[in-house]
Amino acid sequence: MAGDITHLLAEVQGGDRGAQSRLAWLVYEELHRIAGNYMHRERSDSLQPTMLVHDAFLRLVEQGDRSWQNRSHFFATASVLMRRLVVDHARRRKAAKRGGLEAKVPLEDAQAQVISEARCEELIALDEALAHLEQLDPRGCRIVEMRFFGGMTEDEIGEALGISPRTVKRDWQVARVWLHGELSTN
Repeated sequence: MAGDITHLLAEVQGGDRGAQSRLAWLVYEELHRIAGNYMHRERSDSLQPTMLVHDAFLRLVEQGDRSWQNRSHFFATASVLMRRLVVDHARRRKAAKRGGLEAKVPLEDAQAQVISEARCEELIALDEALAHLEQLDPRGCRIVEMRFFGGMTEDEIGEALGISPRTVKRDWQVARVWLHGELSTN
């Protein structure tokens, strides 16, 4: 299965549109697990895992830079993208509460319930803290994204980043402590 995904990723990188469809069938369940894992922690009814997976997959295969090295790298990239999508969604919800989006609202937003204002604030604060962490410790930031937003294991993260699971565990602990301090002071 992992070899099939890696092979299809290479075909997608080469521009094979048919490979995109075959890839979608192979990665959908794992992407949905990642999104479901994150959305379950968030307890948000406003952004469903299925919508997040569809949007993330389309953006992944449509982006210009498709230089995925392997299956783990693909899922790591998906984790980062899901973070951006969830935070963007929170920002849109917050702007809507302030009256900033009174014009057109996407259908999925209109059909979904609203994320609480406190939840939006937390997600935006986390995103800002991660941006600061990225400046100080880019690898630590990637590890947090893959663990928190992607639900990836230490082994999967290690494979994606080319480091040992032990290093992932150590960096994860350091990043968590730093983030806790950063978020506690804000």
